[in-house]
Amino acid sequence: SLLKVLFFVGSCSVQHCTDASRCVLSEDQKSCKCAIGFYSDQCDKNAHFKVMCGRDYMAIRASEDFFNYYKVPLESLHLPNKSCRAEKEVIDDATFYMFRISKEKYLACGGQPLQKNSTHLLYSLSVQSELPATGKIIRDPILKMDFTCIYPYIRRVTLPFPVFPISSEMVMHVDEMDATIQMMLYSDHTYTEAYTVSPTIELREKVFVEVSVTEPEDYFVLRLNECWATQSPQPNSTEGLVHSLIHNGCADDETVSFIDVDDQKSGRNGESHTIRYSFDMFRFITEPYELYLHCTVQLCELEDQTSCISGCNSITKREAVRANPSEGLLSYGPIKIEMPDRPQSSLLTSVVLPVAAVWALGFFLTILVTVAKAGSRRVAKIEEH
Repeated sequence: SLLKVLFFVGSCSVQHCTDASRCVLSEDQKSCKCAIGFYSDQCDKNAHFKVMCGRDYMAIRASEDFFNYYKVPLESLHLPNKSCRAEKEVIDDATFYMFRISKEKYLACGGQPLQKNSTHLLYSLSVQSELPATGKIIRDPILKMDFTCIYPYIRRVTLPFPVFPISSEMVMHVDEMDATIQMMLYSDHTYTEAYTVSPTIELREKVFVEVSVTEPEDYFVLRLNECWATQSPQPNSTEGLVHSLIHNGCADDETVSFIDVDDQKSGRNGESHTIRYSFDMFRFITEPYELYLHCTVQLCELEDQTSCISGCNSITKREAVRANPSEGLLSYGPIKIEMPDRPQSSLLTSVVLPVAAVWALGFFLTILVTVAKAGSRRVAKIEEH
């Protein structure tokens, strides 16, 4: 990803432009401007710019304080097509202005003609603010941010070795038959590309989970009884926090949705040998922030399929489940969280330096007292003589 920010706003303070990583002086050293990512007269504030180039979307965000400093309201920000506007989003108690568009809406929102070479594809867009005219004059700044997402130009090739997705797999023994069950995470709603390494997912992004009977494929019906997330790789660990996603076959988190395997519509739990569901990414309030996903599963034979159906709005259907169902456990992880950089206070500045200052002051006062006493004794001796 590439980012270019233009401000038609005046210069920063030359006398405070001492850090070249944050502030750039002109050749004659009579003016300066802040480096990308920093703002204010002293270029000491971080705008937390971030360009995100997803598989099927592009996004750019910056902190609300940055726009407030330049007096650019949320309502005035838009892409070249003014119907494509910014939204406010709160992440970990910090407020950001966010532009997010799908690749399908790229041209409609004013994206530049797609550039392509033998290795990469380039998508380029501009965020800009409306001209803040007051009568015949303009006093507020105009802002423009150009950002580019660069994607590899994907071509199908034959590899000398296979690329395997990471997954959780187990074997259940049911009525003298072994069944292999697998749990995997996918990068989007198409369920075509499974993660091959531990995924890193942004807060509020959809997490797409698939649990399926891989062998024998058409003999059992699968039901998810419980799914939950933990801070520990151990599903029943008493250490760390736990968050429930599915309970008794039904969604226990407001963002959980079962997805139909065939046409991506709303699905149901316990009606097929494959179950797909999604939930919005989250993190726990304490470290470690990465999480592990666990699911208990139940298998039903085709003639006993009703025992696996989750009647989430009917108590009688839930009571129809067999007393001793065949149940197994799958675990997946870690799933890592991508979070925006946040300004952190310096322990050296907030603790060490104040303490050092107190000690230095005490040492200086001790010297003064010693010198004063020595001077008094010298005066006394002179008077005696």
